[in-house]
Amino acid sequence: MNVSPKKLLTQLVHNGIIDQNTADTYELTSLQKNIPIVDYLTSKTPIDKAALLKATAEVMQVSFVDLTTSPVDPQAVSLLSESIARRYMVLPYRFDPKAQILHLASSDPFNTNLTEFIEKKIGKKVVLTLADAQEISKGINLSYTQGLSPEVSEALKEYQPDIAKKPIEDIGSIIKEAPIAKIVSTILEFAIKSRTSDIHIEPEEVKTRVRYRVDGILNEKLSLPKSIHEALVSRIKILSDMKIDERRIPQDGRFSLKLGNEEVDLRVSTLPTVHGEKVVMRLLKKTGGIPALSELGLRGPQYKDLEDAILKPYGIILVTGPTGSGKTTTLYSILSRLNKPNINILTLEDPVEYRLSGINQVQINPQAGLNFATGLRSFLRQDPNIILVGEIRDKETTQLAIQAALTGHLVFSTLHTNDAATAIPRLIDLGGEPFLIASVFNASLAQRISRRVCSTCKEYYVPDPSVQQNIKDVLGDLLPKAIKDGGQMKLVRGKGCNECAKTGYLGRIAIFEVIKITSSINKMILNQSTAKEIEEQATKEGTINMKQDGYLKVLDGITTIEEVLRVAEI
Repeated sequence: MNVSPKKLLTQLVHNGIIDQNTADTYELTSLQKNIPIVDYLTSKTPIDKAALLKATAEVMQVSFVDLTTSPVDPQAVSLLSESIARRYMVLPYRFDPKAQILHLASSDPFNTNLTEFIEKKIGKKVVLTLADAQEISKGINLSYTQGLSPEVSEALKEYQPDIAKKPIEDIGSIIKEAPIAKIVSTILEFAIKSRTSDIHIEPEEVKTRVRYRVDGILNEKLSLPKSIHEALVSRIKILSDMKIDERRIPQDGRFSLKLGNEEVDLRVSTLPTVHGEKVVMRLLKKTGGIPALSELGLRGPQYKDLEDAILKPYGIILVTGPTGSGKTTTLYSILSRLNKPNINILTLEDPVEYRLSGINQVQINPQAGLNFATGLRSFLRQDPNIILVGEIRDKETTQLAIQAALTGHLVFSTLHTNDAATAIPRLIDLGGEPFLIASVFNASLAQRISRRVCSTCKEYYVPDPSVQQNIKDVLGDLLPKAIKDGGQMKLVRGKGCNECAKTGYLGRIAIFEVIKITSSINKMILNQSTAKEIEEQATKEGTINMKQDGYLKVLDGITTIEEVLRVAEI
């Protein structure tokens, strides 16, 4: 593709990729070395290839697609044979059913002969879009040979679009069979293999997109024709024991799935939106067991403070953090640690996420009158040693939890606060008397989850001086001695490989903040001190805050500074 060097460099400046001085230097050097500007920018400069292609497309006034982030539509793949895709190096990535237009990724978007040839071959209008040749090749290999797209494409070929128009009583029997059942099972199998925690099936105006949350990050992996959406949702509803004819209100359900040695519980939620019902499925693995406290990322003084708190015979221990921060997993790890034949443990949850042998687990049922408060009141008549209340969210539950701790029980629960210190004034806001809280509160723990750097493709690098200074400022006396003594600071990052799906991250680690309730903090509770004052006192007494814990894990090569700032900058 012939593109004006001046225009391309101007566009890169306009897009904020480089500044004008750098652009002038690149133009001069490419002329001196007699290298075409695109080749020079690709091979001799650090400019990202996708950013370069995007600028090229803007200069040439054609559309551009980044295949590393854009999902491939299985329906589009099914319209073009693999042999044609490979021969002409084009990847069908999107199909517009209304306009009957097939969008093809190509490294030569001006090839009108190719456009005409494919239009005659498939009987539909074709639009070529500029894309990276290497990504097109990868995309062809992936879309035609493995992953989600080929299996879904095969199922789509068998699908009869008029199924959705049939009466509800007929749909029930049809969607139990292929191809809808095949599409649902493929979506679920892919989720289990890719360590997904949540699957989102979302209707849009002309398509249905499927997104997977892996290691806390949501990514779009599949695009489906809108015509199959109702049948797809109905299939999931049948599996989850929901009403398939009720589409006006949200519904909740549950079902189990076994794939090889993996057994998974799926918690399903539907929500009516303007384009149809959205489905979210939470995957809860039955196999694999509960991790030990040390495996979660607790260590050193934090581990000791929490151990001291949970080994007391009575009191309250709170785990705080936003939804999805791993609070339940931490609580289960603690219960597994305390679970012995001579201890009676009762849990009251919404819902019960993991089944633990030897522990009496109860799921709340508000419709039947079983909520946290009524369940907790009944628990006190069940001779418990340890009680887990899923969440403290109202005055009655707060007062009952404190009462349970006062009468000699060890009580665990969660609160939705940003840090450990805020849990104390929050308990007071919820109706707890300060003098009672002070007498039973053992510890407050706050946490977030960050992604681990992929061990297969991790590389070491020396961070910028400003980043080094920031780490030193945040850690202060906690900075490792080797660095204090003038040693070089090295961090890790993932280059991206097949093992981690090019993300540079594989698995997760928690970042913690544990406040042990000392005599001085007890006095502050009685005086109703602010969260900030409590936090300052805890820091004086040696508490490591979440950001510091994250930075220590960065220096240990477990995660990246970007991840810590993403989850722990509060």
